[in-house]
Amino acid sequence: MTPPDVPAVIEAQEAGAVIGLAAVFPQDEFPFPREAIARRWLEEIASSDIECLVVRDGDGDELIGCAALRGDELMHFGIAFERWGTGAAQAAHDAVLERMRSAGVTRAWLRVFTGNERGRRFYERLGWTPTGERSLSTFAPCPELLQYERELGGRTRDA
Repeated sequence: MTPPDVPAVIEAQEAGAVIGLAAVFPQDEFPFPREAIARRWLEEIASSDIECLVVRDGDGDELIGCAALRGDELMHFGIAFERWGTGAAQAAHDAVLERMRSAGVTRAWLRVFTGNERGRRFYERLGWTPTGERSLSTFAPCPELLQYERELGGRTRDA
């Protein structure tokens, strides 16, 4: 991901966040913070310890999702709402985990909003296990996040 990708990333991210996180961030009280999310992406792109990625469709023409990695942490992951149920999310998830595995990560972790039932089901179906560790989001109303972990195994190819 590069700074010029950020508007398309926000576009891909917004509908899924609004729909998927409606119970966590009711839009009448806590609308999707486009500017704050864009600033965060730009800061993370500039960070030397965070790898920000875009997910493109099979032809590579359309940006359909995003991810961010920091060491053994999957910081962000999302696929455009229009692509939900198509297998794109699982394919992107698998590619992200392979990237982590190739970098030598053997156990990964992430956080999911406790109230994000769809997201939690997705990760649990793909082998992620809740650790019970909880924290709070920095975005109002500061909802609870639940930590998940997943074994990745050893390297499968040279990094």
